[in-house]
Amino acid sequence: MVLIPLQGAGSTIVLLLVVIVLVLAIAALASSVQIVNAYEKRAYTRFGKYQKLLDPGVNFVTPFVSKTYTFDMRTETLDVPRQEAITRDNSPVTADAVVYIKVMDAKKAFLEVDDYKRAVSNLAQTTLRAVIGDMELDDTLNKRQEINARIRKELDEPTDEWGVRVESVEVREVNPSQDVQQAME
Repeated sequence: MVLIPLQGAGSTIVLLLVVIVLVLAIAALASSVQIVNAYEKRAYTRFGKYQKLLDPGVNFVTPFVSKTYTFDMRTETLDVPRQEAITRDNSPVTADAVVYIKVMDAKKAFLEVDDYKRAVSNLAQTTLRAVIGDMELDDTLNKRQEINARIRKELDEPTDEWGVRVESVEVREVNPSQDVQQAME
């Protein structure tokens, strides 16, 4: 009867454990390093609780239980989809716009509103319809700067609470309905 030494099996298990520990250590190190670009900030949460904002550069966070949310601090362009509205003199028009926004306070943008881009876009849509509804058809076609200024003024207060500044609003097109266009021609 031949006895086989168990040294080979024991050393294989030890080697396997060393490899597993090494892989976990590398994964922990990789997940603990966050590199933030110069034009962004990141909201850092641990176990779902807000901790702080990470500034540009290399940041170290607690591995596996932390999460970061990126905020671009540059001016962003939001396209306001085409809206149908009725002017004060009951003429149907369609209008669309572009809103230029910038995150000024990433903490507020993270904590005060679910999705600041969607919120600003929805607010701009309703505001565009309301502003056009307060004007005569001729004014909507001729006074774009006034429309831009009124929309921007209406967007300022709520977006300030979200840590977002509306830098500019530009109405691209205001078109009367086909019937009104034919009558005008």
